[in-house]
Amino acid sequence: MSNPFPPPSLPEISVQQLAEYLARPKDSIQLIDVREPEELAIASLEPFAHFPLSEFAQWSPEISTRLNPHTETLVLCHHGIRSAQMCQWLISQGFTNVKNITGGIDAYARFVDRRIPKY
Repeated sequence: MSNPFPPPSLPEISVQQLAEYLARPKDSIQLIDVREPEELAIASLEPFAHFPLSEFAQWSPEISTRLNPHTETLVLCHHGIRSAQMCQWLISQGFTNVKNITGGIDAYARFVDRRIPKY
């Protein structure tokens, strides 16, 4: 039997929409990358703040003081799975405008900026 109460769908943004955001930066946007330092060494996007999931215990207690829970927040990872987890956690912490970047940096490198290394 299927779940009669499926979880609410997570708001998403495409890599093409992300490119539009990055082309005309907004002051009222927060960009988070949850990948590991070794992944960032291969491929990264400016001006994303780095919150690696492996260091969750270090940064999670102060997330609400480092980020504004009511500012639009876009979350990136490699393919969109870890960023979805982060989005769900942020929502559980009271963040009201969180979006997962579908396809992650891999999709961004394939469809937006082919100069970004793929891994």
